[in-house]
Amino acid sequence: MKTVSQLLQGKGGNVWSVSPDSSVFDALKMMAEKNCGALLVMADGKLRGILSERDYARKVILLGKSSHDLSVSEIMSDKVVCVSLKQTVDECLALMSSNRIRHLPVLEGGRVIGVLSVGDLVKAVIEEQQQTIQQLESYIHS
Repeated sequence: MKTVSQLLQGKGGNVWSVSPDSSVFDALKMMAEKNCGALLVMADGKLRGILSERDYARKVILLGKSSHDLSVSEIMSDKVVCVSLKQTVDECLALMSSNRIRHLPVLEGGRVIGVLSVGDLVKAVIEEQQQTIQQLESYIHS
């Protein structure tokens, strides 16, 4: 089973973030530009929260508010579940499932070094299953 470290080596460590004072509208524009479903909220080099499309849908649109008038800090999730480089794909998926989240910031020494999405983890599981299938087919045919 792959670790978070191995996944980040293949994915890269791009981390898209906004400040707590950014407007929700500007954050949404960045999500669209970067084609991502969540942004980390950073201040003074520290992780302060996460803003996801779900936060926007539930805390802005459904409440009839305007994304131009709200700051990210007003709707972000401030309780962020994070993982370390040593954790496995299975551990990450279990965390996502139990916490009902889709993004996991990766911390090393208290510093954000990457973000994994549920898509990244599912892709890793599928790749591992394909390798197993190929090995079994090779074994059967030999």
